[in-house]
Amino acid sequence: MYPIAAKTVGATPVTAPEKNLTADVDALLARVTDRTRILYLANPNNPTGSLVSSGEMQRLVDGLPGDVLLGLDAAYAEYVTDADYQAGAELVRRHPNVVMLRTFSKIHGLAALRLGWCYAQPAIVEVLNRVRGPFNVARPALAAGVAAIRDPSHAEASRRLNARLLPWLSQALAALGLQPQPSAGNFVLVRFPRADRTAAAALAHLKADGILVRGMAGYGLPDCLRVTVGLEDDCRAVRDSLAEFLA
Repeated sequence: MYPIAAKTVGATPVTAPEKNLTADVDALLARVTDRTRILYLANPNNPTGSLVSSGEMQRLVDGLPGDVLLGLDAAYAEYVTDADYQAGAELVRRHPNVVMLRTFSKIHGLAALRLGWCYAQPAIVEVLNRVRGPFNVARPALAAGVAAIRDPSHAEASRRLNARLLPWLSQALAALGLQPQPSAGNFVLVRFPRADRTAAAALAHLKADGILVRGMAGYGLPDCLRVTVGLEDDCRAVRDSLAEFLA
């Protein structure tokens, strides 16, 4: 979505290569020029699930010119269990050019309502209020967001479920001969190493079994699928369907 959003406002999107499916701070900084206005970084990343440490995040901020905004997409922050992680709030408080972006789509399960929020210093928020649409958030979405905030037990239950089932699903897929990548989110990126059992064929097989996962060809990862962690029965259904596919 980043290049799409950039093009809609007449900007030129520039990408930086990852290292081992993880954002590379040096590569990002190397592509910053005097024409750069915003640097977007998803942390945890989607679809890889990889994480940039707090130290590397600080190094990124320190290396950016003061007139370049750093947009930190922390959509999956609530699922992170790594102690060496910061979603961005502390960086916002210390640096006037950092914006933390969050969403109700993930941990709160309100994706269809398209409700999100950001945390930034007053000067940035003032500009956002001037350029945003006058009716950018619908009243039902606001009501659902308020209800979600008032129900922290739901978010905590989702965190506990993900903390238990993410490693289970990863281990179950690895036992089938697949290659799940380490993930800090609520999904796992799975590589299909066999030439006779491709990710595209697995996608079709899962769909025939009523299981929808995300194909990764559009992300430059044609040999991978992204599988979201659902309820326990959902995870077992994915494992069983792929076991049949790989047999």
